[in-house]
Amino acid sequence: MTTQTPEQEREDPTAAWRGVKQDIDEERAAGVGLRGPSRRLLVELLRPYKWWLIFLIGVVVVEAAARLSIPLLVQRVLDDGLTGDTSVLWTSLSLMGLAILAQVLTRVTFLRRTGRIGNAILLDLRRRLFTKFQRLDIGFHDKYTSGRAVSRMTSDVEAVQELVLQGIDVVVISVLTILGATVIMLSLDWRLALVAFATYPLLWLLMRWFVKASTRAFRAVRTYSAIVIVQFIETMTGIKAVQAFRREPRSAEIFEDVALQYRDRNVTAMRTFARAMPGIQLIGNLGIVLVVLVGGWLAVGGDVSIGVMAAFVMYLRMFFDPIQDLGQFVSTLQSALTALEKVSSVMEERPKVDDPAEPVAMPEARGRIEFDGVRFGYLDDTTVLPGLDLDLAAGSRVALVGTTGAGKTTIAKLIARFYDPQRGSVRLDGVDVRDLDDDTLRRHVTLLTQENFIFGGSIADNIAFGRPEATREEIVNAARTVGADSFIEQMPKGYDTDTGKRGSRLSAGQRQLIAFSRVVLADPRVLILDEATSSLDIPTERLVQRALSTILADRTAIIIAHRLSTVEIADRVLVLQHGEVVEDGEPSTLVAGEGRYADLHRAWIASLA
Repeated sequence: MTTQTPEQEREDPTAAWRGVKQDIDEERAAGVGLRGPSRRLLVELLRPYKWWLIFLIGVVVVEAAARLSIPLLVQRVLDDGLTGDTSVLWTSLSLMGLAILAQVLTRVTFLRRTGRIGNAILLDLRRRLFTKFQRLDIGFHDKYTSGRAVSRMTSDVEAVQELVLQGIDVVVISVLTILGATVIMLSLDWRLALVAFATYPLLWLLMRWFVKASTRAFRAVRTYSAIVIVQFIETMTGIKAVQAFRREPRSAEIFEDVALQYRDRNVTAMRTFARAMPGIQLIGNLGIVLVVLVGGWLAVGGDVSIGVMAAFVMYLRMFFDPIQDLGQFVSTLQSALTALEKVSSVMEERPKVDDPAEPVAMPEARGRIEFDGVRFGYLDDTTVLPGLDLDLAAGSRVALVGTTGAGKTTIAKLIARFYDPQRGSVRLDGVDVRDLDDDTLRRHVTLLTQENFIFGGSIADNIAFGRPEATREEIVNAARTVGADSFIEQMPKGYDTDTGKRGSRLSAGQRQLIAFSRVVLADPRVLILDEATSSLDIPTERLVQRALSTILADRTAIIIAHRLSTVEIADRVLVLQHGEVVEDGEPSTLVAGEGRYADLHRAWIASLA
């Protein structure tokens, strides 16, 4: 398969590529190493385990010391223990046994403790990410795909865990072994040490190439791993649309493309390994051959003992083996650094809609809503509300009507504070909603749409979503208020019936009635209905409309609907066009006139004929 150039990749039309393009651009700009945010995050994760980490470093030092002592003991056995002095032989063998036992015990201790610490860090990081994703505003989630979020929560978090688990082990023990072996080789015989050092420039050049090549290769592997996850999740999330429009062949084609590119990146990474690891072995073996040749010549002249030669070869092997371990650790390191950058970028996100530093207390609310010169647009170069002034009295029922794009849903989202206006203010009972903390605002204001999410679990759990502490009697009363009890009681387990994935075991109308029940139980002072009855058939809608008289009593209601039958329960109608109110009055008055609402009403009546 032909590999795409970076320029071609940026133009890739697949949703998966578009979803992670920002990640790729950030990685290319970041380079190698820990930047400030990722460094801070790593320190925060490790801080609770500071003393355990110091203890584990000590354990690794003991293990490295025990490992380094064995060749010296072998040299002592060969040079002194085999000359007839049995005490030296048995002492050396006993010390070798103790060194091996120390290695085993320290290894067991290290693995058990790092396993606990690694999993604790994994749990902590997932908790932090989950909390962060929940706190970030709707605008962030609109552009951050679910596939990218899943990638952060799974593969990226696990890559960070691998860094913690392997970092201390590989880095500390390898560095100690390399330094210790070098010092001991110099002390054993400086001439053989210089011979061995002659291969080090070759090793340095190889490792320099490997670090650069593997950095590029494994960053690409992490990136395309995220692309595959994103593409799969986006396709499965929309599987109904995929099957309805017979999109399976095209979806399979797109997935095959990204999967092949992921394979190619893995092949490139493995090819880099296939060149570097044998190269390290070759250089190590070359060093051993040179040491044996020079050492043999010195041994013939009596300048080097057999024990020193044996110990020297063992230390030389000890020097090159950790180099291979460090080389293999590079892949883990690069994956972890890339993952840590992505995770820290989410943790560093600041929600555009955030709680105030000093929130205004509002234990009770009357429900008056005011828009004062509100300007808002979803994009910088577009304006949905150019400067809206609006005053909705507490306890009133106000219907917002108008063509698509007039700004009706935008008004609802601003009242619920899913977004903040770029200019002006939205006030609840005279208090700017930006001065209310999230808990207070959500307690007083609820937005109900036609897309209300039904979670996996029982019907009772879904009704009590806004009030988990509600009693079964309160849940049943809420369902009875909107007429949902009739179908719930016919379900196999009644209120304990499982709803299935996203409410798949319920009809659209049943899901909407459960959402209405949820609102009744939450009992907000301001209720916004955004096309909330559009999923209901006419008989069910009439049933709900009768229930709405009870639901909306003594609370402010903002009703957005294309079905003008829903608007009939309002006592005030606002007709919107391009974010401005062009008509305002009672429904009966506007219907009798010659304005836009009258035209909409006549068109609706004609559609029913």
